[in-house]
Amino acid sequence: MSHVLTVNIAQLRDNPAGGLATGIDKRPAGAAVAVRAPGPMQTGVGSGLVGDAIGDHRVHGGDDQAVYAYAREDLDRWAATLGREIGNGVFGENLTTAGIDLTDALIGEQWLVGTGGLRLEVSRPRIPCRTFAAWLDIAGWLKTFTAAAVPGTYLRVIEAGSVRAGDGIDVVYRPSHSVTVGMVFRALTLEPALLPEILAADALPAALKERAVRRDGTASN
Repeated sequence: MSHVLTVNIAQLRDNPAGGLATGIDKRPAGAAVAVRAPGPMQTGVGSGLVGDAIGDHRVHGGDDQAVYAYAREDLDRWAATLGREIGNGVFGENLTTAGIDLTDALIGEQWLVGTGGLRLEVSRPRIPCRTFAAWLDIAGWLKTFTAAAVPGTYLRVIEAGSVRAGDGIDVVYRPSHSVTVGMVFRALTLEPALLPEILAADALPAALKERAVRRDGTASN
């Protein structure tokens, strides 16, 4: 059964890449965590999880990036590849999941999580940043992570609720298109020729739609 292994939140800490503080150092919470739509990226409260921290509100958090999920199965593959232990939350994910393929999740797919009324919608993949690379302290990490194209997924909060470790994940809606998290990630990074195809996903964030439209109109992306 698909479920949440841990719910991970962070306090702000010094950014290993320099600049603004970061909330990438997330640790499993011991109790249920309230989740709500955080509002716009730059003017809202940041993370969708109450008690979680967002450092740079210019690029992190907001309604389209309210919750970040990464699969334990993918963390295990990274641990084997890198030859190091990777605990839940180390990738900066709010939800470490099990039993659900996040790379193949459809943009706009909706999940009912646990029994606390929480309903989430798959919105976009994570794009790796300098903070992520500095946090893991792995040479060439941005290229390595991008080449693997296993990015995890951001989620919107459709209905507020709560989440705790062990909560089931029930996919209650899947749109009719075939635009997956993995496809959008590859379009944004490795295969820009795919950008026009991701427009089939109505639930994509507006900024990504605009980028795809520019490509579709033969303008430089």
